[in-house]
Amino acid sequence: MKRKRRLLIVIVNLFAYLFAFFYVLPILWTVFSSFKEETDLFAWPPRLITKLTSINYQLVFSKTPISLFIRNSFLISISATALTVLISLMGGYALAKYQFRYRNFVSNFTLSMLMIPLQVIMVPVYLVLSKIGMINTLWGLIIPPAATPTGIFLAQRYIHSAIPDELLESARIDGAGEWKIFFRIVLPLSTPLLAAISVLSFTWRWNDFLWPLIVVGSPKLYTIQLALGMYAGEHIVQWGPLLAMTTISMLPVLIVFLSLQKYFVKGITTGAIK
Repeated sequence: MKRKRRLLIVIVNLFAYLFAFFYVLPILWTVFSSFKEETDLFAWPPRLITKLTSINYQLVFSKTPISLFIRNSFLISISATALTVLISLMGGYALAKYQFRYRNFVSNFTLSMLMIPLQVIMVPVYLVLSKIGMINTLWGLIIPPAATPTGIFLAQRYIHSAIPDELLESARIDGAGEWKIFFRIVLPLSTPLLAAISVLSFTWRWNDFLWPLIVVGSPKLYTIQLALGMYAGEHIVQWGPLLAMTTISMLPVLIVFLSLQKYFVKGITTGAIK
């Protein structure tokens, strides 16, 4: 039995490593190809790097206002993430710890919103933004995705499982108000949750292409994802600069995830275990 169990563990780990390798392979290909010359990109048989060159990155920084695009992406991603974290934590805390009429209905309705894709509500949201003058502005990219059912759902499950009711009741007995309880007790104890929502939200906002494409028309407001389209024309694609800018666009998300990885995993799994 022990041998069979060990063999099963080895097989499962082998499949996991193979899956991880094939998952990371396109990313590695993108990074290596960004240092290739144009003639070596589609050589057969394929080679890693025949001649190391930085010409693609030089073209990106010399002929593209990439600092403007990165600034816009950071401004949108950080602002939207901060709003998402605050709204999700407040909404999740209310659904997890307060007793009010129709609480179960609100909770189930929030959960059902996870099944509605962006494409379904895209037109109504666009019409609302056009009425209030947020089209072709950064606010049009920050405000609409600030409240997400995913964040509220994760916050509700985490706070319900990780923060005991007795702790909150003892704080109320000691005279603490609701806002003080939220900022002094709930917020510090929700660090893994904050990390999980921050990573998810930052990744979504940074990598978003469809919504900025609809809302933004001025090149001065382009995010780095929209800027990638500058190298892909109708008939010609500049693969070298495109891969170089793609590599640059992956770095912030990778840094954020690696720096918050430990808290991210804990925040995702805590709400799933009772």
